[in-house]
Amino acid sequence: MSDTIRVVVVDDHALVRAGVKAEIVDHFAVVGEADDVEGAIDVIAGTRPDVVLLDVHIPGGNAPAVIAGVRAAEVETTFLALSVSDAAEDVIAVIRAGARGYVTKAIAGDDLVAAIRRVASGDAVFSPRLAGFVLDAFAGDIPTAQVDSDFDQLTAREQEVLRLLARGYTYKEVGRRLNISVKTVESHASSVLRKLQLSNRHELSRWASDRRIV
Repeated sequence: MSDTIRVVVVDDHALVRAGVKAEIVDHFAVVGEADDVEGAIDVIAGTRPDVVLLDVHIPGGNAPAVIAGVRAAEVETTFLALSVSDAAEDVIAVIRAGARGYVTKAIAGDDLVAAIRRVASGDAVFSPRLAGFVLDAFAGDIPTAQVDSDFDQLTAREQEVLRLLARGYTYKEVGRRLNISVKTVESHASSVLRKLQLSNRHELSRWASDRRIV
C-alpha cells in the first residue's frame, strides 16, 4: 500500500519541505506542497491526498485552522503534525482539531516514513513524550481549555518569544535565535506579559512551566 499513499507537505520553510520530500519521495507520491494556511487548504482540496504532513505554526494561522478549512471543504484526509515544537499546548490543540498523530522534526527519515504509513492505515502516532501529553489531557491533568484560550491569544512570534524567555534566554539571546532586534524582543515580551496579565519574567516562567509549555 505504501507506494500508493499520496502525501501533501505543508511547511513555511522551503528547505524543510525539500528535505522532507527527499526523505519520503521514494516511498510515497508527493502530490503537493504549501507554505501557508490558505495555500494548504487549496492544495489539499485540489489533490485530496491520503496524508498531510502539517507544520503547526504557519503564516495565516495554525494547523487547526488548516484542518478546519479542509473539513469545511468536505475533503477526507489524514493529518500528521510535523513540528519543531514539542510543547503540550501545541500537541493537544492539533490532536483536538483532528490530527491522527504528532511527531517532531527531530524524527529520523525511516521513522517518518513509518509514521506516514501508520496514520494512513488508521493508527495514531506519537513519540512517548508527546503521547504522555495527550493522555494527561484526557485524564484532566492539563487544563486544556485554559491553555488553549490563554496561549492562542498570543501571536506566533509572541509564543516563540514566550518559550525562549521562559527557558531562561536573555533578550539578546532571544533576538539572535529569532533573528530580530533586542528592541523587538522587548516589545513582544511586554505584549505577552500584558495579554497574560503577568508582572515579570519570573511569573512568566512559572506560568509556562505550570502549563508544560517549556
